[in-house]
Amino acid sequence: MPNASAPLDLLLLPTWLVPVEPAGVVLREHGLGIREGRIVLIAPRAEALKHAAIEVRELPDCVLTPGLVNAHGHAAMTLFRGLADDLPLMSWLQDHIWPAEAKWVDEKFVHDGTELAIAEQIKGGISCFSDMYFFPEVACELVHKSGIRAQMTIPVLDFPTPGARDADEALRKGLKLFDDLKLHPRIKVAFGPHAPYSVSDDKLENVRMLAEELDAGIHMHVHETAFEVQQSLELHGVRPLQRLANLGLLGPRFQAVHMTQISDEDIALLVESNSSVIHCPESNLKLASGFCPVEKLWQAGVNVAIGTDGAASNNDLDLLGETRTAALLAKAVAGSATALDAHSALRMATLNGARALGLDEQIGSLELGKLADLAAFDLSGLAQQPVYDPVSQLIYAGGRSCTKHLWVGGKQLLDDGRLTRLDEASLIASARAWGARIAGYTAL
Repeated sequence: MPNASAPLDLLLLPTWLVPVEPAGVVLREHGLGIREGRIVLIAPRAEALKHAAIEVRELPDCVLTPGLVNAHGHAAMTLFRGLADDLPLMSWLQDHIWPAEAKWVDEKFVHDGTELAIAEQIKGGISCFSDMYFFPEVACELVHKSGIRAQMTIPVLDFPTPGARDADEALRKGLKLFDDLKLHPRIKVAFGPHAPYSVSDDKLENVRMLAEELDAGIHMHVHETAFEVQQSLELHGVRPLQRLANLGLLGPRFQAVHMTQISDEDIALLVESNSSVIHCPESNLKLASGFCPVEKLWQAGVNVAIGTDGAASNNDLDLLGETRTAALLAKAVAGSATALDAHSALRMATLNGARALGLDEQIGSLELGKLADLAAFDLSGLAQQPVYDPVSQLIYAGGRSCTKHLWVGGKQLLDDGRLTRLDEASLIASARAWGARIAGYTAL
């Protein structure tokens, strides 16, 4: 634990501080102190300034919040951004994305695409993300290097994928990764069976057994489309979520991504099992996959987090924009203007995401003893005036361009909008080179 008698490493003095827990609280003119990577002080400004600090940082017109948690994405797919737009999910996947992956995805692709995604997320206030893609060991190296926090999932499918000839090989490699990183301070390894329609019962049972043994998360696309649900009824006689429940996969470690097709029975299963739902509204809208009934899930007590999905289907990794879309869509779907208010939306993008990933004891809210994963958003701009409620302005009138600073475990990864560990110009040049190669091939 941090030495309570030592000076603070950093004292931050924002105009507004939003701890997220307790819910709905906005602290004006308070300071937050960090020592050894953890939050050790939250106090009114005058009191905070009585504490010795190695560095004092004034943050005028900024709202300080927990770092955002992007609970679902496919980081390396930034290199497929805009490749196959305006198509339905299965055509997008089977006719365009899967063939492109077969042609292009290797360790270099994953390296360059993931590094681009990490930089984009840091610049948008994201301190932690969940990744579901091939060659996770390559992505883990970049997470380690960049300073961001992540849940990295082991991809499991019934057919050969980049980096694994079959599901058994993917699991063997994943178990080694889990063992190698079990003590890493910022990387948590989980299992990522792709979807109920792409993973057989025997492989899902293997995943369940391993997840229980290792106390690891299970991250999976579920109920993404009506076709998926109908196909499961025809092949298995039950809806996909019920099939997963029958196989014993549901539980506090289970992360159900998308869930656009939800019945009352599905909600009962989610509540009973204490499973989390990860909502990806913009990807669902773009692929016309359906609408997740977020307000209904919240009212039932289901933990709902938010994810951007991959840039190939979104087309950005802007979690603030995603959260605004989620708040507006929730109102339309529920038929109620009070559904998913701004403070609840911010909670979905922070503490709920941390809970879904099993990290809520460490991150997701600004509380004493938690890791100092923090984002400072600048509300001084013309489009954010006047400020009555900084959280409402952030969600409804702000955007990732407002992101000014980001810290992960007390280490600054974004300083006045500039990346501290990554070279933005080289990342742009690399992405453009990949784009020219891929576009040149597909044009032939």
